Amino acid sequence: MAEHNELGKLGEDLAAEHLEKENYKILERNWVYKNAEVDILAQKENILVVVEVKTRSSLDFGSPQDFVKPKKIQLLIKAVNAYINYREKDFEEDINVRFDIVAIHKNGESFAIEHLTDAFYHF
Repeated sequence: MAEHNELGKLGEDLAAEHLEKENYKILERNWVYKNAEVDILAQKENILVVVEVKTRSSLDFGSPQDFVKPKKIQLLIKAVNAYINYREKDFEEDINVRFDIVAIHKNGESFAIEHLTDAFYHF
């Protein structure tokens, strides 16, 4: 596995651990719909949380969250709509959807984790 893929996998593992510590229930990881992949789908109370994880080895080229582009947001929205339709019977009628980013970067020998809630809105 390429080094950047290993870093991405580690970042997703760290993000999932962080979310679980914050009382999120992880529903899916790496859920794929057509050409879109959702890193983490989680639930907290009546909120379905769509989590995009961005991991960087340094901040030299910008913050991890700066790399979530409009095209990726469009793909995530399509994927989560499909997911809700697929799992419709598993959710209450008043389920809310929120899009978060978990931004992770290497900080010396450890990693800094920033959880951005309501990182972007869908219309």
